[in-house]
Amino acid sequence: MPHCKICGEWNCKKHTALIGRAAPLQEFSGSSPPEIFVGRWNYPNVYTGILSPDEHGNTEEMSSAEIWHKQRFPIPHIMSLRNKLIYGRIQTNVKRAPTDKKFLSVMQEIAMSSKSVSAEYKLKKPVSRNPEQDLKVPLMPKAAPIEKVRLQENVQVNKKVDYLVSDNEVKSTTALVELEKSNITTSSLIKLLTAGLLGLKRNRRLVPTRWAITAVDDTISKEKLKSIRLFPEVKEISVFHSEYLGNYYEFLVLPSKWEFEVIEISLKTFGAWHDYETFFPRKKYAESVTGAYYANRLALTEYLERIKRQGACIVFREVRPEYYAPLGVGILRQISRDAFASQPKIFNTIKEALADIQSRLKQPVTNYTEKSFILKNYGKQRKISEYF
Repeated sequence: MPHCKICGEWNCKKHTALIGRAAPLQEFSGSSPPEIFVGRWNYPNVYTGILSPDEHGNTEEMSSAEIWHKQRFPIPHIMSLRNKLIYGRIQTNVKRAPTDKKFLSVMQEIAMSSKSVSAEYKLKKPVSRNPEQDLKVPLMPKAAPIEKVRLQENVQVNKKVDYLVSDNEVKSTTALVELEKSNITTSSLIKLLTAGLLGLKRNRRLVPTRWAITAVDDTISKEKLKSIRLFPEVKEISVFHSEYLGNYYEFLVLPSKWEFEVIEISLKTFGAWHDYETFFPRKKYAESVTGAYYANRLALTEYLERIKRQGACIVFREVRPEYYAPLGVGILRQISRDAFASQPKIFNTIKEALADIQSRLKQPVTNYTEKSFILKNYGKQRKISEYF
């Protein structure tokens, strides 16, 4: 038996039984964090639904990676919060008109909400273990087909969100950028895109949550890069560091034109994942690193936009055994943002910078440097300014 997903203990029978046991309720009311989820299994015929506990009040901490990271919640606490949520869902074809328009309407209202929202739920069957899990999103242990849902209060919606959701003549990219500039959280943008609430009217449809996560991170960082590529280069070699729940991040930023690279190595499975891009826009999906690549890139572009500079960045991620329960891409985005919120260490040479990074890693830094495309080619291409 593996580690318990709630308490982290080996061979825990108490919580393992709790997760798999059907809840004795088919009707309940509660406050959604707010959270919705659209699966990708069997696309385009996917499960889509609302997550809510059978309790009322402010339940945002059950869903928010921003809160988990800010409060430094340990994995067992996060898993206990997640275990309170019930995933009431229907199956629908995202490419056709919805068969249950009333359910979809309530789900979209919840997706727009800026705060926890109360609703009544009637399930077709008691909840049981959810067989559909995705490592890129937080655990959803309980699921059940839903018969009907009714809101118990008016949904509070940010004015900018309300305006851009109502405007179905604005492209989704433009809407996402405008909302991000208005300080709408990344997790909220993901919910809006998932619920099919952004973009031109003819293009609006439900989007699997995992795809929406990457789409938001990718879209916003791409837009920022349009101006970043015109900024002056950073002048110093710098290192940024942050860690949370067994995810150790080192960001090495070098004076150069824009380049980006992510190298991940797990100390538990000894797996390694690697993707990179040069100055020119990336055209293919980062198949190796997947969603974390775009979350890391978003955090970096937010920083470079603030300092009005461009540079080359190599991301070193060491995944340690204590990260035994993947909690989604959201916490990796927050760890990356946390790194760039602190003052960097400055070095005269790359060798000195790598020695500093090595002091925090549990494996040889050469495991990363030997794979690095950027380090292999750094300084080899002469700049046109050298000729004048």
